[in-house]
Amino acid sequence: MFTSNPFAELTVFLPPLAMQVYIVLMLFAVVIGTVTDMLHKSSGKFFALELEKSKAAATRKLSGAESAIIAVKTLAIEVATSGEFCNPKRRVSHMLMFYGFLFYLITTIVMIFGYPTHANPTPVILPVLWNIGVIMILIGGYWFFFFLRVNVTHDGQPMFRLVLADLFIVTLLGSVTFACIWAIVQTAGNLVATKTAFGLYIFFTTLLFGTVRWSKLAHMFYKPVVAFQRRLDEANGSSSLPTPSSQNEAR
Repeated sequence: MFTSNPFAELTVFLPPLAMQVYIVLMLFAVVIGTVTDMLHKSSGKFFALELEKSKAAATRKLSGAESAIIAVKTLAIEVATSGEFCNPKRRVSHMLMFYGFLFYLITTIVMIFGYPTHANPTPVILPVLWNIGVIMILIGGYWFFFFLRVNVTHDGQPMFRLVLADLFIVTLLGSVTFACIWAIVQTAGNLVATKTAFGLYIFFTTLLFGTVRWSKLAHMFYKPVVAFQRRLDEANGSSSLPTPSSQNEAR
């Protein structure tokens, strides 16, 4: 299981082209969903206005090198290490899901397009990373769902009371959980069980990428932009937020 390409096994009942077309459709779904969400919330206009306000209120002009350094810091802190989370548990959970999702997504695409059948043997590292990604998402995702959701831990709402904000985590966990089940039952050679698990995997994966307009998946693209703009504002003197030193003095 951990060293075999689960997508190459699909050729028993599904041509390789089917999954390749599916991946392209899901890519389009994410793009369309993100653009639709931006238009609905006027996010593009908001970011453009914030940039203009920042330039107008700036007390100093940043050089290209300074802007590049700020961009690197944003990637290194807010993106790579989830620095926006003050709660260490939420931060670890988010990082497990983030890096697990990257492993899961990238290896899925590579295996489907690069090694769709057993005619071209799949390098062992790919299914290994795919399974590692699945495990990371399951650990981080179920930890978050059962113990770290704000509406449960702070608002006292029932654990299984779902709201629209839970759409992303529920569909992600559904996709990855059934991906894991599908990979396991596939090794048993039961075609009916394999088809059933695979169908549920595709169902939740389609929901995951097809509901970007309403889920928090699009926030993955917004957060780095917001973090970068905040750092720019702090660097050019246009930020209206108090500095850490002034906050300490106020206390």
